[in-house]
Amino acid sequence: MSDAIVLFAHGSRDPEWAGPFRTLQALVAARQPDARVELAFLEQMSPTLDQAIDAAAAGGAARVLVVPLFLAPGGHIKRDLPALVGAARVRHPALEIRATSSIGEEGDVLAALADWIARVAG
Repeated sequence: MSDAIVLFAHGSRDPEWAGPFRTLQALVAARQPDARVELAFLEQMSPTLDQAIDAAAAGGAARVLVVPLFLAPGGHIKRDLPALVGAARVRHPALEIRATSSIGEEGDVLAALADWIARVAG
């Protein structure tokens, strides 16, 4: 397997909080059968982003795509994520690591949310 996708979420002390993200992980894995799809957290939960990237590298990935599951690009996306990705690049210089924008910055994601809201609003 040469590609890995790491879905990167905030994390919570409540283990049930991760349920929708685990569902998303399974949905992405079903659509990307040739990629290793991992879920990682910034805090409170495991694995961390460092651990997920290290595991992808140990598993033979050549490329890692980090997908931040944040609705807005706040401090975690502007500061924490670049620092974490930069440190991972130092640890794994042969590994191509890139991060997407946060999901809330993507027009099709916002359109899907708007469609859902319109549907439930009736």
